[in-house]
Amino acid sequence: MVEHPAYPVGLRLTGRRVVVVGGGQVAQRRLPALIAAGADVTLVSPSATPSVEAMADAGEIRWERRRFQDGDLADTWYALVATADTEANERISAEAERSRVWCVRADDATAATAWTPATGRSEGVTVAVLTTDTPDPRRSAAIRDAIVEGLRDGTLVAPQQRTRTPGVALVGGGPGDPDLITVRGRRLLAEADVVIADRLGPRDLLDELPPHVEVIDAAKIPYGRFMAQEAINNALIEHAKAGKAVVRLKGGDPYVFGRGMEELQALAAEGITCTVVPGISSSISVPGAVGIPVTHRGVAHEFTVVSGHVGPDDPRSLVDWKSLAQLRGTLVVLMGVDKIGAIAEALVAHGKDPATPVALVQEGTTAAQRRVDATLGSVGEVARAEEVKPPAVIVIGDVVTVNDRP
Repeated sequence: MVEHPAYPVGLRLTGRRVVVVGGGQVAQRRLPALIAAGADVTLVSPSATPSVEAMADAGEIRWERRRFQDGDLADTWYALVATADTEANERISAEAERSRVWCVRADDATAATAWTPATGRSEGVTVAVLTTDTPDPRRSAAIRDAIVEGLRDGTLVAPQQRTRTPGVALVGGGPGDPDLITVRGRRLLAEADVVIADRLGPRDLLDELPPHVEVIDAAKIPYGRFMAQEAINNALIEHAKAGKAVVRLKGGDPYVFGRGMEELQALAAEGITCTVVPGISSSISVPGAVGIPVTHRGVAHEFTVVSGHVGPDDPRSLVDWKSLAQLRGTLVVLMGVDKIGAIAEALVAHGKDPATPVALVQEGTTAAQRRVDATLGSVGEVARAEEVKPPAVIVIGDVVTVNDRP
């Protein structure tokens, strides 16, 4: 064990002069945190990476496009030396020592007067990890990541310190893989008293909830004289008014055919606070999971997402199928498995090439994922023959076969 370990401290650099020498990858990694701390940053370097140059162009830092000169550390509170020239680094750190400026050496931590910890942030908490002896960046980063992940998903929050977000959170759970929920969504789940979950939400996450959390299957809420959505709204309102932290866990994103706005409006009418947490939409993630990009250079410069829950001939449909048939980009159809035959016929009738590739991806991103390929002219028959069941995302366009090309 080292005889005298480093003394940890948090520097308050707002408005204070900080000098960074060297505009390479080290500076690119360190500058954002210095900027976020409000430091008055001067970069001294004859060149810089494009990202660092962009910070200077945006006015976030001042860039002196030259080599370090004696006296550059005057009136400086903190210095970061990150050049590839060892002799120059030694000269700069020697000036820092004479000027009583805390100095980080990217090339030689043992010669520095300060070390940069591995840092992470979660909900107003900054975690900074230093190894006791000379810095071990990999070990420090691994420990930091474990702590921050625990704070974010709620597993490291002691019961007496448990935070609760009042009201209701509409959380987009993503396409089905529990790892694809957002960090914020997972944290809110860990804080919940009640979770009202959709069938298409990431079900595996529900098993991780503590025993005291009440989990309600939205598909099994007694509807009584109400429409299904009204019953869900009423359940959200009832539990929120009882003072509970409520999470409405949805598949995909709450605002992509998820009726999220209807629920938010119902809560707002009752004066209930509502937080909306976006989720990864199945319209882009499910095609990606089977190797289909919804856009691709030289193939598709646009993608359109439509609901297929009512057919093209249904008077309730708000989709302009004729216009969609004229588009050259990708068409993604959600909730359209049982209507895909009629949808394909409508697109072909309005001029879409029946040879257009189609992929049906059932239960994308889950262990049960499967992909069925067809063409617009055959997809209705293929979907029936292959017994494709919802949930499935349907992708129509040349991007379906782009991964098959040389």
